Amino acid sequence: MNPTVKRTIFGVLFLAVMLGGLLFNRILFIILFSLISYIMLSEFYRMTMGNSYRSLQDFASCMGAALVWLTGSSLFRGEPLSEAFLPSLLIFAGAIMIWSIFLKDHKDFLKTGYLYAGLLYIGIPVALSNVVVYNNGTFSGLLMVAFFIIIWASDTGAYCFGMLFGQKIWPAKLCPSISPKKSWAGFIGGLLTSVLAGAILYWTGLFTFPVWHCLIVAAIMSVAGVFGDLFESLWKRAAGIKDSGNLIPGHGGLMDRFDSALFAIPAGYIYLLIFELV
Repeated sequence: MNPTVKRTIFGVLFLAVMLGGLLFNRILFIILFSLISYIMLSEFYRMTMGNSYRSLQDFASCMGAALVWLTGSSLFRGEPLSEAFLPSLLIFAGAIMIWSIFLKDHKDFLKTGYLYAGLLYIGIPVALSNVVVYNNGTFSGLLMVAFFIIIWASDTGAYCFGMLFGQKIWPAKLCPSISPKKSWAGFIGGLLTSVLAGAILYWTGLFTFPVWHCLIVAAIMSVAGVFGDLFESLWKRAAGIKDSGNLIPGHGGLMDRFDSALFAIPAGYIYLLIFELV
């Protein structure tokens, strides 16, 4: 199969699964994002730890998925975030520490530090995505859909502008030591298309905030998403791999699909919180 065709087909399937999980009901959302957390953590641990302490890796990945489920269930009941999220996080981190003590082989013990790095980098942001879809116990994935539209618009704009202008017209690289293909032309293109997406979301009613807030939050998410992309690239470069996994043919692993979102969605939501828009 032609690589472009394969990438397009599986990209559409991925989009359909995401929209189904975000728009259908809260149970599908929790199942989907629990799976996302588990798979992304598994990819991260395989990348950083290899085959060391596989059972502990799997346990930490399960804890990330459980954190999504417990946080979502707590918010659905209208409880404060502190009721489930913080106690669960402390209990899970403590359980990993205790398990580490009873390992038979401590030769690679320093690698267990990646277990906590994964929870901080992936587990916590994915679990807190529940905050975006719950409002006083009521589930709605529309704001999350709007956030993903901005992220996808930024990625598409960066790719198109990078291909059109970043090759010969403006070849200056954004961060060549980490991601040699990323150009300033792509960065500007992604910023422009994300702001355009913010304006469209305002006109279509998906964003219910004043238009200038829509434009600003889109710009902030675009910039944050670039940092998220570069941060994942830094991990992959250190591990000596191209893709975090091969779950989605033509696209790589889930970390490759959600690297921008891990930074962009928290940044966008924090902006809305600061100005009391959510």
